[in-house]
Amino acid sequence: MSTALYRRYRPEAFADVIGQEHVTEPLMAAIEKGRVNHAYLFSGPRGCGKTTSARILARCLNCAQGPTPVPCGVCDSCVELARGGSGSLDVIEIDAASHGGVDDARDLRERATFAPVRDRYKIFIIDEAHMVTSAGFNALLKIVEEPPEHIKFIFATTEPDKVIGTIRSRTHHYPFRLVPPEPLMAYLDLLCQQEGTPVAPGVLSLVIRAGGGSVRDSLSVLDQLMAGAGPGGLDYELAVSLLGYTHASLLDDVVDAFAAGDAATVFSAVDRVIQTGHDPRRFVEDLLERFRDLIIVNAVPDSAAAILRGTPDDQLNRMRTQANQMGRGELSRAADITNTALTEMTGATSPRLHLELLCARILLPAADETERGTLARVDRIERRLQYAGSLAVPDQPAGPATDVRKPRPASNAPDSPPTPPAASPAPEKKAPSDTAWPEEAAPAEEPAPVSTPAPETPAPDAPAGPSPEQARPEPEAASAPSGAPQVEMIRRAWPEIMDELAHIKRTTWLNVNPDAKPRTMNGNQLVLAFATQGNAIAFQRGTHMDNVKQAIHKILALDVTIDVLHDGSASAGEPNPKVPTSRRAPTEPTSGSAPE
Repeated sequence: MSTALYRRYRPEAFADVIGQEHVTEPLMAAIEKGRVNHAYLFSGPRGCGKTTSARILARCLNCAQGPTPVPCGVCDSCVELARGGSGSLDVIEIDAASHGGVDDARDLRERATFAPVRDRYKIFIIDEAHMVTSAGFNALLKIVEEPPEHIKFIFATTEPDKVIGTIRSRTHHYPFRLVPPEPLMAYLDLLCQQEGTPVAPGVLSLVIRAGGGSVRDSLSVLDQLMAGAGPGGLDYELAVSLLGYTHASLLDDVVDAFAAGDAATVFSAVDRVIQTGHDPRRFVEDLLERFRDLIIVNAVPDSAAAILRGTPDDQLNRMRTQANQMGRGELSRAADITNTALTEMTGATSPRLHLELLCARILLPAADETERGTLARVDRIERRLQYAGSLAVPDQPAGPATDVRKPRPASNAPDSPPTPPAASPAPEKKAPSDTAWPEEAAPAEEPAPVSTPAPETPAPDAPAGPSPEQARPEPEAASAPSGAPQVEMIRRAWPEIMDELAHIKRTTWLNVNPDAKPRTMNGNQLVLAFATQGNAIAFQRGTHMDNVKQAIHKILALDVTIDVLHDGSASAGEPNPKVPTSRRAPTEPTSGSAPE
C-alpha cells in the first residue's frame, strides 16, 4: 500500500505552501512580531491549503523554539504534527460536517476550559466551519469572543458567507485562492522528478486542467496517472484516454477543416467522437478551449508560450498556422457559437444533434447576418486575398521597368519626342556615362539612318547601354503576368501548404518541409529547389509530387505541375550565367570605348 501523493508531500512549513504567499507571509510576520490573534478564519476553494496552513500555524505556535515562523521540526510537538505524526493532544481537529450541532459546540466549550496537556496553547481546528448550525455558532460565540489565554481557534471553510457575522467579526480572515498554473506546473514537475517518473510533453497541462487549480485535486489526478503508467512514464495517450479529454490531433483536424471549409472532414470527426464513446459535451468544451487558445495566439503570437504554459512547441506552431488560417473575426464568431452550443447542450436529450448543428453554423458564415458573421466573411476574403494581394506588388516595379524600356522603341519609331518627358529613365541613362557616348557618336556619323543603326549597334558592340536595361526587364516582363505573382503567392502560403502537407502525408512533409523552396513559376509549372540532392531524388519517387500538388490545390486552388531542381545545380546553371553576362557587358564596351 502506498500513501497518496497529497499526504506524502503535505507541506510542513509556510515556505513549502505554493501559491498562497498573500496568506503565509502576513502570518509569518505576525508570529515573528508576537501579534498572534486568538481566532482565525481560513477560507477558499477546496484543496488550496487551508487545513494544512492551520496545522503549520499550530506547529509554529507550539514549537519548543517558538512561537516561531519556522518550526524546528525536532521537538515533540513538531514531530507529532508532521506528515507521518500521530497527532498532538493539544491540537484538536474537529470536522464540523459531523460535529456541527449545538451539543457538539457545548462539549467543545467545556473542553476548552482545561489547560494544555504539554504544549503552550490548546488549538482547535474546526474544518468545514460553514456546516456548524446557527445554534452551534451561538453556543461558541462567548468563548470565541473572550477565550482563555491558552486557547486558539482556527476555522477553515469553503463558504465563509455561511459563517455567522458575529463569529467572522471576531476572527482574522485570510482568504486562500486557487493556485496559478505556472507555480503548480513547476511543483508537479518537481514531484515527478522526485518520484523518478518521466512525463511526456502536454501531460502536466492536462493534469492542471483536470485539477482546476486545486493542489490536492491535481495531486490526486497525477497519482492516478502514475499508478497506471507503464515503464516509459506518463504518456500523453494514457492521460487523454484516462481523463476523457479530446486528443490534440482530432482538434487539429477539426480546426483545419473549419478553416478550409471542409464539411466532410468536420462531420467525419463528429462521427468519430460519437463512435469512440466520447462525451459530445466534453468535445465541445475542448473545442471551445482550442478556439480560446487560437484567439490568444492570433492576438499575441510572439508571447503565446508565456500565456499557454505547458503547451508543447510543435503544438504552438500548429496553432499559429491555424490562427492565421482563420483570422480574428472568424475565430471570435466560432468561439461565440461554440459557447452558445455548450450552454444549450446542458440537459439536452440529443447532444450529437447539437454538436452537428454547431459545426454547420461554423461552416456557414454566409448564413449569419449579424455583425460577427460579416466579420467572419471579411476575414475569409482577406485571407484569400492576402496571397493574391502580392499580384500588385510586382506590377509596381514593372511600371518603371517599362518606362526604362521605352527608349528602345522610341529610337526605332519616328515618334521619339514623347520619350524626353519620362524623367525617371533620363538620370538612369546619364549615370553610366559610357553608355551615352556610343549613342551620340552613332548619329554624328550617320544622321539620316539614325533610327536603324540604333537597335543594331547595341547588340554586337555596345551592350552596356541597352543590354542592362533591355536584357533584364524583358524576361521579367514576359513572365510577370503568369510566373512572378503566382510564385510569390505560393511563397507566402508555403507555411500553410506545408501544414496541409503534413496532414496529407507525413513522409512527404519530412522530405519537403526542411529542404525545398519554391523557385520559379512558368505558366502552371512550379520549380521546387532542393538544398539536398538526395531529397530531390527521393521526391521524384512515389506519390510525393502528387501530395504536394494536392496541398497547393487545397490551400490556393491552383493546379500546378512540379519540376525538381537541386539548389547547387540551379545556382550554377540558371541565375548565375545571367548575372555575369549582364555584368561583363558593361566592362567590355568600357574597355573598348576608352581607346576611342
